[in-house]
Amino acid sequence: MSDPRIELVIDNRIARLTLRRPEKLNAIDADMIDALLQACRVIERSDARVAILSGEGGRSFCAGGDIEAWSRLDAEAFSRRWLRDGHDAFNALARLTVPLIAVLNGHALGGGLELAACADLRIAEAHVKIGQPESGLGIIPGWSGTQRAARRFGAQLVRRMALFGEVYSAEQALALGLVDQVVATGEGQIAAEAAAARVLQRAPRATELTKMLINAAEGEENERVVDALAGAAAAASVDLSEGLAAYRQKRPPRFGA
Repeated sequence: MSDPRIELVIDNRIARLTLRRPEKLNAIDADMIDALLQACRVIERSDARVAILSGEGGRSFCAGGDIEAWSRLDAEAFSRRWLRDGHDAFNALARLTVPLIAVLNGHALGGGLELAACADLRIAEAHVKIGQPESGLGIIPGWSGTQRAARRFGAQLVRRMALFGEVYSAEQALALGLVDQVVATGEGQIAAEAAAARVLQRAPRATELTKMLINAAEGEENERVVDALAGAAAAASVDLSEGLAAYRQKRPPRFGA
């Protein structure tokens, strides 16, 4: 990876992506955003069939955007560089063709919750807190905390966190649908590995297509899903075989022959 604070290890068809900045509660800066996007490209081109995302330490899964990093930016740079590039990275995570499991082995606040929202499965350790404190700092949840989070968790729940500052324990988050499973502190990775093993037992192509269709149902990536499904159908057709043969033989194609 271009940044050592984003570690990617792919082994036995499982991609393990780890934020390694515990001294800053795994807060994300601009270089880490770039590295996250790069990591997604590596995962997509690998033999991985499932991915696990976690944060080093145990105090924080991810504290969101590094305040020292973004607070020095002027309004134009904040909008164009910080928010746009952050969206690109988070979209890439949410749209991975393989299922993504987030291990909330520490607090997930602000951008940390936005990061967790990219996952298909969220496993929280018992000690974590979850919320969206941005408006208390005079800023908005800028990495799709009002959009993807509302689609995946419900707009009213996002209102309660983002507008009224409600912060939830792991058990409360489970009851509200913010996370899918709560385990004892220190056991999040074990639970994630078990979930990944279940994914590996399923048909890879069917899993990929099913995830794409669910994303489309949520409005996550309608255009890509339509293009991908139509493109796959065209690529498997005899028409393409004939068209390529005609191109290579420098003759008119004989479709429907």
